[in-house]
Amino acid sequence: MFEKKEAPVWLTEEMNNFINEWKGKEGNLIMILHKVQDEYGYIPREVALELSRMLDVPLAKIYGVVTFYHFFKLKKPGKYKISVCMGTACYLKGGEDLMKEIEENIGVGVGGTTEDGLFSLEAVRCIGCCGLAPVITINADVYGRLTKDKIHEIISKYRGE
Repeated sequence: MFEKKEAPVWLTEEMNNFINEWKGKEGNLIMILHKVQDEYGYIPREVALELSRMLDVPLAKIYGVVTFYHFFKLKKPGKYKISVCMGTACYLKGGEDLMKEIEENIGVGVGGTTEDGLFSLEAVRCIGCCGLAPVITINADVYGRLTKDKIHEIISKYRGE
């Protein structure tokens, strides 16, 4: 389901302009949802409701598109988004072990966000750093040639420990 937020999320002027520009075009919903995800990091409920009104599209259709495509998120991601590469090279060189170690370290599984909103965790297919396998990213930071004994130190850095 859509995540409930304490404060409402409003559409920026830039977002309104983008929606109005795409309103009558073929494939507009996907393009607009990509823009929303870029802006907020996920699809907030308030925005989905507003899109339904602005585009004259049932909320169920928006929800159907968002849940069909793995890219779209319904929950706000953590401040630090941890992506563990599970592509062939990373998987064969210990990606699954890294995932388990991170899950234990931050206390949430794949697709989860820590209660404090600091970390979210996802598995990705390939990030294009096969020569550095196994690899994780935390936001834009890339960590390669990892072993699970390095995970605590890396996570601690983002916790400010």
